[in-house]
Amino acid sequence: MAPKDTKTIKVLLAQPRGFCAGVERAIEIVEQALTLYGPPVYVRHEIVHNKHVVESLREKGAVFVEEVDEIPDDAVTIFSAHGVSEAVEKSAQTRDLPVIDATCPLVSKVHKEGQNHHTRNREVILIGHEGHPEVEGTMGRIPGGVHLISRPEDVSRLEIKDPDKVAYVTQTTLSVDETRDVITALKDRFPNIVGPDVKDICYATQNRQTAVRELADQVDLLLVVGAKNSSNSNRLREIGEEMGIPSYLIDDADSLKSEWLESVDSVGVTAGASAPEQLVQGLVNRLGDFGTIDVQELKGVEENMHFKLPHELTEAAVQQQA
Repeated sequence: MAPKDTKTIKVLLAQPRGFCAGVERAIEIVEQALTLYGPPVYVRHEIVHNKHVVESLREKGAVFVEEVDEIPDDAVTIFSAHGVSEAVEKSAQTRDLPVIDATCPLVSKVHKEGQNHHTRNREVILIGHEGHPEVEGTMGRIPGGVHLISRPEDVSRLEIKDPDKVAYVTQTTLSVDETRDVITALKDRFPNIVGPDVKDICYATQNRQTAVRELADQVDLLLVVGAKNSSNSNRLREIGEEMGIPSYLIDDADSLKSEWLESVDSVGVTAGASAPEQLVQGLVNRLGDFGTIDVQELKGVEENMHFKLPHELTEAAVQQQA
């Protein structure tokens, strides 16, 4: 532990931060499945991108696998919040696995939008990051193939059959500014392109990015609590960097480095949508080892979004109570 400094460090907390409704729903799905059916339950991919959440659920009896064929016959199977391709779903159906789908409803909305464009004979462009599970799931839900791009400069390389029959959808966890630039480039090349407005990006993504901009404008250092493979957490760190503030994405308080705090009088703290609040509070406590801390929470959007649980769980709960 570092020796206590005599200086006062102002710690500003972003609002909102941490869990979004889709993450809360996904975690609750696993916990309720464990309660209703007993362990083990099998989860394809990390339920959300946070090792602390995953480890906590693993200790309760969840088993995390990468592919459906790793799941034993008849085992309760949960698809992660990121969504899965149609091929993955069919693989589970072929084996008659009892599936509970924890896909975030906002991700499912993107799937439906892409499918609707396909039925209208439009080629679909997906703005997203290659290799991300949400992107893989979305690409595997839209028939006819999808063009994946992530940057404005990718637009010029697109090969589209009919420029008047084209549409786009977006990964839910992208930077709003990043997406806006890509959409602008798409509209410049394809004036008749159809797709959602930037404001239709996931509400939680937008709210956390807006909050981190306000935060970064008032601090010397930005700390984002979240996993390295969390897309929305990486975007928060990037926003801080774009605003000229030293910004770090850390798993938890143990990742904090004392040299980051040299010549720093104010620290901004936020958390990605998959990071538990207890990790934020642990980081705040750790900052107290470097001086007297003055903790303030910024005013921001109060999120009241809640998503219903899958009918498989609600029906099973009713049957158990009967």
